[in-house]
Amino acid sequence: MRTGLVCLLSVVLATSVLAQDAPFAAFDLASAPVLNDPHDLEIGPDGRLYVADKFGDRIAVMDADTLELLWTFGDGGLPGAHDISFGPDGLAYVAVTGLSRIDVFEIEGETATRVATLGPVSRTEGVLAHSNGRVYAMASGSGDLIAFEKNAAVAGVGGLFGAHDVAQAPDGSIWVADFQARRLVNFDADLQLLRVLDHPKFGFVGPRYLDVDDFGNLVIADQDAHRVLLIDPNGPDGGTLLGVLGDGMPGTGAGKFDDPEGAEVFGGRYYFADSDNNRIVRYSVVLN
Repeated sequence: MRTGLVCLLSVVLATSVLAQDAPFAAFDLASAPVLNDPHDLEIGPDGRLYVADKFGDRIAVMDADTLELLWTFGDGGLPGAHDISFGPDGLAYVAVTGLSRIDVFEIEGETATRVATLGPVSRTEGVLAHSNGRVYAMASGSGDLIAFEKNAAVAGVGGLFGAHDVAQAPDGSIWVADFQARRLVNFDADLQLLRVLDHPKFGFVGPRYLDVDDFGNLVIADQDAHRVLLIDPNGPDGGTLLGVLGDGMPGTGAGKFDDPEGAEVFGGRYYFADSDNNRIVRYSVVLN
């Protein structure tokens, strides 16, 4: 009886592990390799996909349906651009890492006009234009997460050296991909610490950028692991791993990445910056 119970438990545990490691979406489309180390990305108010094209020193604008490159802006003037975020004001906020600042653009059609800058932000890696009107910037060089309001810094928290992305959850809280510490950190809008996700079960190697879906689940581009993870941060014992894309080895086929950086969830689609393949890939929700 005991042997049978142990066997049954082993099967249950194995099934659980397989379910957690199973893909949470299916490969849909890949762009041509027309980018140069793309990093984070976001769907703009116009429905187009805006990509921080790091070594292109620009923002690349793509058709979200076809993944064709439509136009670019800031070419050569946004050195090391890592991130872009659209605010409730419709403006685009770009993390210009090479200049340690955030450039703010007004976009009309295919014209982008710089209207402001925020900073200095030491080696700014991530930027979030929050629904509350504040702009949160990750100063990776100094380890500071800084909140700006009306172009002035109004709050900050330190100890996040090497951290990258900043993303908003449905409850208004903020998630930071703390790359160097191999963890995810959650703050409230006033930058008070709420919780940390760093359990070994997630296997974080180099979480760089992330997005949060409508249910509060985290979609994390774990760059150095060549994987993308879907995590329910409210699951038991420090969160639940819901699924994985990628097998840990770099490649270009379906279900393969080479240093994925950016992540964007929009409806039933997931967009990822497949950085070392110089392309954007799209996945769609798996329906059972």
